[in-house]
Amino acid sequence: MIKKAVPILVVEDDEALARLISDELEAEGWQVTLVTNLEAARQVLFQEMPEVIVTDLRLPDGNGMQLLEEVVQHAPEDSRPGMIVITAFGSVRQAVEALQAGADDFLTKPLDLDHFLLAVRRVYEHRCLKDELQQFRRLSQAQGFHGIYGQSRLMRQLFDQIKVIARAQGPVLINGESGTGKELVAKAVHAESERNQGPFLAVNCAGIPQELLESEFFGHAAGSFTGARKARKGLLQQAHGGTLLLDEIAEMPMALQAKLLRALQDGSIRPVGQDTEEQVDVRIIAATHRDLKQKVAEGSFREDLFYRLETFTLTVPALRARQEDTELLAQQFLQQLAVAQGKSIKGFSEAALDVIRGYSFPGNVRELQNIVERAVTFCEQAWVQVSHLPERLSNAAISNPVETINATSFDEHDLLAGPVLPTLDELQRRYVNKVLEEVGGNKRRAAALLGIGRRTLYRWLDETPSEESASVSEP
Repeated sequence: MIKKAVPILVVEDDEALARLISDELEAEGWQVTLVTNLEAARQVLFQEMPEVIVTDLRLPDGNGMQLLEEVVQHAPEDSRPGMIVITAFGSVRQAVEALQAGADDFLTKPLDLDHFLLAVRRVYEHRCLKDELQQFRRLSQAQGFHGIYGQSRLMRQLFDQIKVIARAQGPVLINGESGTGKELVAKAVHAESERNQGPFLAVNCAGIPQELLESEFFGHAAGSFTGARKARKGLLQQAHGGTLLLDEIAEMPMALQAKLLRALQDGSIRPVGQDTEEQVDVRIIAATHRDLKQKVAEGSFREDLFYRLETFTLTVPALRARQEDTELLAQQFLQQLAVAQGKSIKGFSEAALDVIRGYSFPGNVRELQNIVERAVTFCEQAWVQVSHLPERLSNAAISNPVETINATSFDEHDLLAGPVLPTLDELQRRYVNKVLEEVGGNKRRAAALLGIGRRTLYRWLDETPSEESASVSEP
């Protein structure tokens, strides 16, 4: 008997057998949903994916193989339910076809109930092992790099640059669009440096009133201005021995830029109202989404400060430039936010992932995180659906239809070449290879153009997906 009520869908049009199976499963502790036809099964699956599906091969409005193929096509492989096909008209050929199509077991009627229950438990236990493996993979990915997640080439290059720059002592300039995670990059530089035991402070230069900026950065002596009843250390003093992040550095007034340059050059600062200077040991990291060279040309940013800050420069790529990280980030945010909200959400439906993959995210990682938070908040099911995502994502998918390729690049003589006409399978293989050639071997794009999933593409090419590809759901 299973330890908790686990959802199982039984699709069987023989009323007597259906009731017998249902009673036996419920006695074992399963949470049974019983339907008698293919359309009813689809309605159940639209609401929530069970852990196991048991389906008859012959149904009044179709057959179990159709249901099996639809589940394989639309459910992400790493969260696909266990599937058992049963039939009174079994044959070795049918069993092989069912198993090749994705079924975990194939049973013939009349059912041996003990064997049936054992098969269901075995399929479920295998499903649990897959869940544990996926959880292990997610935990491995979740470690990230000091809280930054990404496996793309651009992000791996950024991580390597951070490690090298962290060993130096000079100032760092971090460029990147809003929402790309510039503060996380600054924290990673601090964490990788010898200063990691010292303080890390961050200040938004655009968020402090201009009349308080000098005091905020350099501190002030008691009585130096109205309201300054006692001396106060500035950010540069508070960050002594550590790192200070100056976010939105382009918004810093020119007068303050000159004093900051002095602090960068010799480590000297003079608090407001104080006659003597003080020495501080601080590594300055500046971040901006603006073009500082353009600001220098406009006369609103000091050229000498710019050249001092760009001693070491890091550029955080926009999310659209590393699209292969989008799904990883979405899944990571979903896991974190689901736990925070106390929800048991397993992941995104394939349709929801398609919408996410097709969106450019002008607000970058921050926008993606906000979108996932909204989805988790509204989702009361096991899987996030398209309806839980903001409408602008679906609208973007509609306004940016699947790309096409020029039909004139296909020569029917090439496809039909040979002493005899090719078989349909051979013609299909040639056509797929021609599409792959047109898209530079990119299997994701080829599958999208052909209107199939990547696993179907691999099957047509008689290829076995690589471990990396096999761990990614079909687009």
